Amino acid sequence: MQNITYSPLSLEELNKIAEIDRSENISEVYIYKKGQLLTEQVNETVTAFEPAELAAIIEKQKHLKQGDGEVVGAFINHTLVGVASIENRKRGLRCEYCKMDILYVSNAWRGKKIGQHLVEEIKKVGRNYQAKKLYISATPTKASVDFYLKSGACLTKEIDQELFDLEPLDIHLEMDV
Repeated sequence: MQNITYSPLSLEELNKIAEIDRSENISEVYIYKKGQLLTEQVNETVTAFEPAELAAIIEKQKHLKQGDGEVVGAFINHTLVGVASIENRKRGLRCEYCKMDILYVSNAWRGKKIGQHLVEEIKKVGRNYQAKKLYISATPTKASVDFYLKSGACLTKEIDQELFDLEPLDIHLEMDV
């Protein structure tokens, strides 16, 4: 496998998020109902980022970089193949959580542990922020949620109402840092 480097992105590099191929065929999604995860069959195809969506993602990451947060990229040569970010804002009743904001890995590079390495990088940053846990509002696709569960996440014990209101269909998870 090619040499992959992981490093914080500069403000200028945030536009490289456009290089991520987030395409995916989705056949199952999770639904949280009465304390358990249920699966539902779907037939959806996700393609490239919509221009407005991409602009909003990049703008939010710029806000994180300029304020309290970090954005970490996975590079092969000079191409961004994965990205993850974390905010340095404590959440929860005991202020133990920091939110992992995004995690994307290009389609051709999934299944090669890039996502796991990015999560580990974000956990390191979370420890530096004095967090005990990551709060993850996961897209409800089976592949996405299963990735987090296999990486050590579990259903959150403490729903963040602000984040839930933004993404009520997401699966809300937590992970020890």
